[in-house]
Amino acid sequence: MALIVKTSLLPNAGKGLFTDKPIKKNKKIIEYKGEIIDWKEYEKRVKDDKDGYLFFINKKRCIDAFATPRYKARFANDAEGIGKVKGLKNNACYEIIGDRCFIVAERDIKAKEEIFVSYSKDYWDCIRYNIKHKLYKKKK
Repeated sequence: MALIVKTSLLPNAGKGLFTDKPIKKNKKIIEYKGEIIDWKEYEKRVKDDKDGYLFFINKKRCIDAFATPRYKARFANDAEGIGKVKGLKNNACYEIIGDRCFIVAERDIKAKEEIFVSYSKDYWDCIRYNIKHKLYKKKK
């Protein structure tokens, strides 16, 4: 199986992660890789606006894929996010095994399908808050 990065089917989502071959339910699709940092370091990067691809395992171990676009797992989008498209649903999930994170198929995925994985309700609540906050600041 090869994973391909190309324009997402979700509007304004940028790039997405697609498979060229069918993937069976419960199969590990790809490991989420990046720089291993702790939460304090991540908070510093947020202040510098160098965030957006973090996978939190615990306060001492976070995977930051911001500066590592060669690791394709960071391109998996969430079909339940802001730019929803009728008929597109999440088909995979994150699974932590030890100190590593994998994207795993939650159902059979067809060849040429985009891989979608939930970012969590908390993630989207935070994004919506930030959008509202930034729009509010601009109006002043």
